[in-house]
Amino acid sequence: MQSKEKNISFSEEIRVRFNETDPLGIVWHGHYIAYFEDGREAFGRAHGLSYLDIQKAGYLTPIVKSTCEHFLPLKYGETFRIETTFVNSVAAKLIFKYELFNQDNKLVCSGETIQVFLDSDGNLCLYNPVFFQEWKDKMKLS
Repeated sequence: MQSKEKNISFSEEIRVRFNETDPLGIVWHGHYIAYFEDGREAFGRAHGLSYLDIQKAGYLTPIVKSTCEHFLPLKYGETFRIETTFVNSVAAKLIFKYELFNQDNKLVCSGETIQVFLDSDGNLCLYNPVFFQEWKDKMKLS
C-alpha cells in the first residue's frame, strides 16, 4: 500500500561507457538494472539513506522485485539522466521508481525496484525499523 503523501526524488547524469555496450554500440539491456542501482545509491547519498547508513543500523535490504521497460536505446558516449524517486509506503519496504532520459530529454527506460528489510539474523522485518521510521519522519513522509 502506497501513501498519498509526497515522494522524494534525485536526479543524476551518467555517461554510457564502452564496456556497457554490445557489438551494435547500444547499451546491453542488463545494464539498465545497474543504472537503477547507480540512481538508488546517488539518492541514498543525497538524502541520508545510503546502503552504508542501512548497514550501520544493522539491516540489509535485498531486492525482491525489479521491473524494467525499454523505449529507446542508449549508445556509447551519450549522457543520460536518471531520475530516482522514493515511493512512500506504510509497509516496511523501500520502493524506488526510475526514469532514464536521453540527451534530448526523451524517456529511454522506466522501472521499479522493491526492497525489504532483514535484521542482522536474516529475519524479515514486518514493521519499519526505528532508523527508517526516523528518516521518514525527518523527510516528512510519515
